[in-house]
Amino acid sequence: MSRELHRYYRSLAADTDERVLPAPDRLRRSADRWARRRAAITVLAAAGLVAGTVAGSRLVLAAGPGPVPVPPPAGTPTPRPSAAAPSVAPSPTTPPPAVGRTSGSRSPIVTTTPPAATPTTIPDRAFFVLPAANDAGTGNYFGPGPVLPVLCGATPGDERVVAQRARSLPYRRAGAPADEVPSGNYRHSITIYRSGGAGAALAELRAAVRACPEQPARGTPPVTVRQRLLPDSGYGDESVLFETRTPYRDASGDPSGGDEVHLVRAVRSGDVVTVLWEQGWESTSTQRAQFDADSRRAVEAIRRWLD
Repeated sequence: MSRELHRYYRSLAADTDERVLPAPDRLRRSADRWARRRAAITVLAAAGLVAGTVAGSRLVLAAGPGPVPVPPPAGTPTPRPSAAAPSVAPSPTTPPPAVGRTSGSRSPIVTTTPPAATPTTIPDRAFFVLPAANDAGTGNYFGPGPVLPVLCGATPGDERVVAQRARSLPYRRAGAPADEVPSGNYRHSITIYRSGGAGAALAELRAAVRACPEQPARGTPPVTVRQRLLPDSGYGDESVLFETRTPYRDASGDPSGGDEVHLVRAVRSGDVVTVLWEQGWESTSTQRAQFDADSRRAVEAIRRWLD
């Protein structure tokens, strides 16, 4: 063995001899303390883990679905709201939803257009104007009076009336000489009913005509006037057409053969009813083609007024 190595061994032996090893019972006590300390640390760590899990679960349940926002670090400046971003039109291939939902609510939003209000007054422009070829040159006369023939005392729809105006309108048939008396006379009326009353009034009118097929007419000697419903369509929302027939009479009032026939048409447009009652002139009867044409003019005037 070399001298250098021998010197190292001697130095190591000297250092070891100076250190005193602890007794066995002291080593056991130290080991027991260390075991108890490790057990306490393990229990504390487990309790901390359970507490953290419970707190996290409560936070997730309170926040609901979605990620929980993390607050920014202290001292982070709060960003200012930027200007509203421009709206982007939906893709033409993607139809917009028909029903939307309010924020935080599950109730659907349904948009409806309110119905137009029913008028309560009737202006002059609601009445039709005769064509120049049918103008009798007498003008028209507004005033009180019946708007329907007598139907055994029935008064269809009277209790539902909101407003009513009526006029007398003499007319001339196309081609008639200008110096002749009028060819006939219209009793033309417009009536506004309460909501739903116009349809009920027309139903009552149909029932009244059916219930009164004939009745005594005024005059001497007395004669019988007959009423009957006629098929009708193509005017307004619905219409009622009927005729009245009275025997022709001579200068003495006696029947002379044949009937004087007059037509009555009631047309409903919403809650408004216009009635065109052709009354004749000096025992003339209604000409159907003229009557139908003027009925269409009356309905068109109502449509323009209500629009």
